[in-house]
Amino acid sequence: MNGLKVSTRPFQDGFSMPAEWSPHRGCLVSWPCNSRTFRNYIKEAEQAYASIISAIGRFEQVTVIVDPSTLPSARSNLKGNPRLMPINLDDSWIRDNGPIFVSSPTEEVSIVDFGFNAWGKKSSFLKDNEVPRILSDEFGIRRYEAPMVLEGGSVSVDGEGTLLTTEQCLLNPNRNPGLTKDEIEKNLREYLGVKKVIWLGRGQANDITDGHVDGVACFCAPKTVMVARTKNESDVNFDTLEENRALLETSTDCKGRSIEIVDIVQPGPRDYLGLQITPGYINHYVANDGIVAPEFGIPEDALAAETLRSFYSDRQVVFVRTSALEIGGGGIHCITQQIPDGAFAR
Repeated sequence: MNGLKVSTRPFQDGFSMPAEWSPHRGCLVSWPCNSRTFRNYIKEAEQAYASIISAIGRFEQVTVIVDPSTLPSARSNLKGNPRLMPINLDDSWIRDNGPIFVSSPTEEVSIVDFGFNAWGKKSSFLKDNEVPRILSDEFGIRRYEAPMVLEGGSVSVDGEGTLLTTEQCLLNPNRNPGLTKDEIEKNLREYLGVKKVIWLGRGQANDITDGHVDGVACFCAPKTVMVARTKNESDVNFDTLEENRALLETSTDCKGRSIEIVDIVQPGPRDYLGLQITPGYINHYVANDGIVAPEFGIPEDALAAETLRSFYSDRQVVFVRTSALEIGGGGIHCITQQIPDGAFAR
């Protein structure tokens, strides 16, 4: 059906967004193509992307979307056997501009195509907004077109009906000025198949994404949320992180279960190559049998490694130096998008 767009909602057809720790068919990554994003440190960004793709490739197949102008750099930097897929791009954040995959109890997989406007029209986005449609054609997969703007990094799900997000992002007037909070929740229920939304307040300070949840918290198991936390009361993010944690302490999931919290260290903002970045460990990728997580060459790396290895004891945890990604305002989770295991729904 070549990317058939359907008029019904995924939830009506039995589809919902699975948890990231569910089995994967593979992973999507977009190769960096915009030097302005990385403030002319694109070579360093390419090295970080290549290391991340190699690490994920140890656990699952990686498909690398490449703007035709950067095919030579992708081919020269990438090792192993990632699949290269030429598509015209503005930038390289597939989590936010790409498709969100949903699956059904019969193990079919479809695409939900939310609108993308570059985090409130902060940069070019017309090419990136076409990526879900192009991929639906490329994969021959059913595509549901959702009536709102939403980036994948702004939501986290437990796979059992509960979604975590921030008011700062989803209620920002630069995304969906014509929609109320109730209308946005209705769309999340109908297009991602969730039953309950937990609203945190804000994300990281000075975040180009206007507070994506994958910078501060994520579901890491049913009824369990990993939360960034700092003991430094002078940290610009201290109050935000404490408020988010306090809200989760009194929250329940869609089944009425209290939320269990796993704290992970949050380093403060610091300089890298003369530029300020905000390192964080929440922004990791859960692969088949593995975790690909960032390290920054700072003391907090050891504390984060202890937390991740303890919690994900059934998976191999691989660390990749990713500071160059933070120059562009993102991390490992931001440049990846998991494809659930199952047959593509046609």
